[in-house]
Amino acid sequence: MIECIFCQLNKENFLYETDELIVVKDIKPKARTHYLIIPKKHIESVDKLEDKDVKLMGELFIMAKRIAEKENIVGYKLIVNVGRVGGQIIDHIHMHLLAN
Repeated sequence: MIECIFCQLNKENFLYETDELIVVKDIKPKARTHYLIIPKKHIESVDKLEDKDVKLMGELFIMAKRIAEKENIVGYKLIVNVGRVGGQIIDHIHMHLLAN
């Protein structure tokens, strides 16, 4: 069993969900709007991606675009941290969407 906080998230916390992704609010927001876009598939980090994950990673960006459209967010940042030195805290790949 994988001991991963993202793999154990409760559906009641999901803002959006697809077959492949979930979106939740960051519990320590760094901006007025701060969401985490998380693949349901457990992948530790960008450096653990495989060729078969290309479509899934594209879906992360499409989900960010959809969220921005639904919430009328005009400008935003997308951040993916890689490894502890790169600022990654949770060992499950995810993208931050931040907007003020």
